[in-house]
Amino acid sequence: MNQVANVLPNQVEASRLNLVEEAMLKEQQVDAPVTHKFGPGIYIREVFLPAGIYAIGHHHNHSHMNVMLTGRIKFFGGDNEWVELEAPQTFVAPEGRKVAFVFEDTIWQNIYATEETDVEKIEADILTKSMTFQEHQKYNNLQLTYDHAQDFEDYYKAISEYGLTHEKVREISLNEEDQIPFPYGNYQVQVAKSKIEGKGLFATSFFQEGDVIAPSRIGNMRTPAERYINHSKTPNAFFVRDDDGNVFAVAAKDISGYRGGVIGDEITVDYRQAMNLSKRD
Repeated sequence: MNQVANVLPNQVEASRLNLVEEAMLKEQQVDAPVTHKFGPGIYIREVFLPAGIYAIGHHHNHSHMNVMLTGRIKFFGGDNEWVELEAPQTFVAPEGRKVAFVFEDTIWQNIYATEETDVEKIEADILTKSMTFQEHQKYNNLQLTYDHAQDFEDYYKAISEYGLTHEKVREISLNEEDQIPFPYGNYQVQVAKSKIEGKGLFATSFFQEGDVIAPSRIGNMRTPAERYINHSKTPNAFFVRDDDGNVFAVAAKDISGYRGGVIGDEITVDYRQAMNLSKRD
């Protein structure tokens, strides 16, 4: 039955949740792909939770609408109360965190009213990530074996082949006159801090080789995909142009998304390929 109500148990106290989170982060993490959906005045954060897992969410700073599209979950509350929910459900949840066991594959949506389309800015407003999780994320980043020194070296080599300097590339990149947000729709990417350079574009869900990742240029305007995709000597994506002249980023190999709440792979291209495509304009 579809119902509108506050059906979740009282929130678990923060100290207890931190202990639970610390223990859970020591276990093997699973894929939990996130899709960002944008419409006029609305942002929907949709997550897929596979059956058979325990899940703990980040702290939501505001009460908000929740939609449970599929699945069956049992939530644990601060008064040791368990509440089981089976889709479809629609209800308003208070601020706080959720901890649950997932019985069946579940698609869950958090819905917020906002005109903002930058996921990084939205998250800063709606979510608070615990120190336990932030330390886990830092540790995870330290485990990366990506050779960024080779990327830097190849980046300077690539732009010099086209008679460009780093300063000129930065000037072009920062020019806001030809930049637009992503059009309304569904996206499985977001901008976040990059270990390659400044900010980059990251996958929040799994992409297979050949999948379209996101539009990078619409007409003569650049989206966040073209603005923030960094260069790599061994890229995992490339740009293609459609019959209307629009440009899209496409996966050159499999790309991983969210796992255990940690953002997925950074999406990269070879700037030579991008500049060769631009030369044909």
